[in-house]
Amino acid sequence: MRVLITGGSGFVGQRLCQRLKEAGHRPLVVSREPNRVRDRLPSGTDIRRSVLDFVDTPPAAIVNLAGESIAARRWSDDQKKRLIDSRVNVTRDLVMLCEQLASAGGRAPAVMVSASAMGYYGDQGDREVTEETPPHDEFTHRLCKRWEDIASEAVDFGTRVALLRTGLVLDQGGGALQKMLPPFRLGLGGRFGDGKQFMPWVHREDLVRAILFLLDNEELEGPFNGSAPHPVTNAEFTRVLAKQLGRPALLPVPAIVLETAFGEMSRLLLTGADMRPKRLLDAGFEFRFPTLEAALADILG
Repeated sequence: MRVLITGGSGFVGQRLCQRLKEAGHRPLVVSREPNRVRDRLPSGTDIRRSVLDFVDTPPAAIVNLAGESIAARRWSDDQKKRLIDSRVNVTRDLVMLCEQLASAGGRAPAVMVSASAMGYYGDQGDREVTEETPPHDEFTHRLCKRWEDIASEAVDFGTRVALLRTGLVLDQGGGALQKMLPPFRLGLGGRFGDGKQFMPWVHREDLVRAILFLLDNEELEGPFNGSAPHPVTNAEFTRVLAKQLGRPALLPVPAIVLETAFGEMSRLLLTGADMRPKRLLDAGFEFRFPTLEAALADILG
């Protein structure tokens, strides 16, 4: 099966391409700099500069992982526009690809798994959050909703669409842990604010397995929470990570410091959602790393 992946050279995309190749599929990757990313991807990966460059060699499936890091810099008005555009523009191109393939007398890709994020729900306090929980209206919700709404337009051309709302992706070599490990290894880690905010998380291997699960199961569509079944608060995350590293975690960062340093973006660190993967579990998906202790032992052990 030919599988088109946007964001294929990123932290999740590289592992997904590897697993697809191992399963006998052919990854197709979009990158503005094919020569720069070629060494990160399995041999034989078809790399092109634009989604629409694949019109002549149609994919059977799409995985949409594109989007600028939401925590890369403060959320100025210009940065908010970049965050939206980096997701919306690529997703719109994917829908256009589906439309062109369908209208040319061929067949649009059978399925698109399109990334979204836990930010869809906004700040949910300590309530348990499933795919049916009403969102809190704030920037991250509006960003994710627009992203999801555009991806869902592919349904009009016969493509099944699954929307995967991911938590913090954990593994070596990137993601949230890459920034957290240096201070924690020095014994300088600590909770953010009061530490009561929830941090949905998922091991990268489980997230890739969930993507493959959604690609393979033809009856699965709509939103799915892509996080482990046992989310933790920030304080608990801090404690477990410090214990795994054998270091103290005695230096909390006051909320006012984060708000001063990051402005509105500090909400990523100070608010959260007790997000549960109800629909994945109901569909029979099994997590290899359901608890934070198991995930960190695998990653850091």
